[in-house]
Amino acid sequence: MSDRQTQILEAAVRVIAQSGVRGLRVEKLAAEAGVSTALIYYHFRDRDGVLRRALEHINARAERYTGEVDAGADPRSRLERMLLLELQSAPEVRENSIAWGELRASAVFSEDLRDPLRSTTRAWVGDVESLIRQAQSEDLADPVAEPADAAERLTALVEGLSGRWHSGSIAVERARDLLAGAIAVELGPR
Repeated sequence: MSDRQTQILEAAVRVIAQSGVRGLRVEKLAAEAGVSTALIYYHFRDRDGVLRRALEHINARAERYTGEVDAGADPRSRLERMLLLELQSAPEVRENSIAWGELRASAVFSEDLRDPLRSTTRAWVGDVESLIRQAQSEDLADPVAEPADAAERLTALVEGLSGRWHSGSIAVERARDLLAGAIAVELGPR
C-alpha cells in the first residue's frame, strides 16, 4: 500500500471515529486527508471501497498494537494481554475501537460491509480460540469452557464493553476489570 493510500485510510478512520459511517463523505475525507476527491476515487473507486479498506486498515492497526504481546509468555497471559490491549486509552486504540464499532453497527444496514466484517471477526475469534486451546492444553485441570464458545463470548464482551466505555456508561478501568474477570470465568482460576 502506498503512503498516499495509508494517509487516506488514516483520515478515513478519524472521520468514521468522529462522525460515524454516515458522516464519511468523500469530500470530507479528501479535506481531512489533504488530497483531492479524484485521488480517493482513483485509489478506492467509491465510498464503499473506502469503507471496506478502512475496515481492513482498522484490523491491521489492531494487529499492530495487540501484537505487542510477549511471544515468550504462556498462552493464557498472551490471551489476557491481547484482549486487554483492546481496552486502553491510547488515542490510536480508542479511535480504532470507535471506528470498528461504527462499521459493525453500519453492517446491519449495509450488506457490502457484512462479508468483510464477518471475515475479520472470524479471524479474531479464531486467534482467541487458538490461545484458549493452547492455554487449556498446558493446564492439567479439565477445561472449563469449549474454546470456540469461550472465544465468541470473550470477543463479543470486548466489543460490548468497548461500546459502553466509549459511550461513557463505564470507565475503561471498570471495563478492563470486567474483562479480566470474564477471562478467569472462561478459563478457570490461575
